[in-house]
Amino acid sequence: METWIAAAALAAIAAGSAWTKAKRHAPRTSGRTRRPHTSQRHYPGDYQGKVNLEYSPSLDGDADPGEIVWTWVPYEEDHSKGKDRPVLIIGRDGRWLLGLMLSSKDHSDEPHRREKWLDIGTGDWDRQRRPSEVRLDRIIRVDPHAVRREGAIVSQRIFDEVSHSLSSLHHW
Repeated sequence: METWIAAAALAAIAAGSAWTKAKRHAPRTSGRTRRPHTSQRHYPGDYQGKVNLEYSPSLDGDADPGEIVWTWVPYEEDHSKGKDRPVLIIGRDGRWLLGLMLSSKDHSDEPHRREKWLDIGTGDWDRQRRPSEVRLDRIIRVDPHAVRREGAIVSQRIFDEVSHSLSSLHHW
């Protein structure tokens, strides 16, 4: 019995060592300049028109308006670079989903904050349940195939508040 335990312990140590080496030498997969999903390499740019806002969430594995999902979001200044973050899906543009990025950073001290950011509270999209804000002045296109997971459904009340703020800001 002791021989079996010793052999199992040695196998576990060897497996752990191999895993540590593989992890240490694996390409970095997190961070702000993560390589975009293949379809995002041809990002057509942020959406500029009037959005047909719709609330139709359904936790069915597909991203739908009214849901917060996790995906790659391109930087404004360089669409070939970006960051993984939560996004509130608000509508569609052909094959693209339209969304607003979320941030857990407090933007209260920024000039024109009320025009750019809207508090939406906490939710299941953030494991630490930090208060979140949604950015209103940038509507991003999201490839449905680049969405990694659904985070949560926002309430109809929150979605209506976001819709009203968007319509006011963009004069729709």
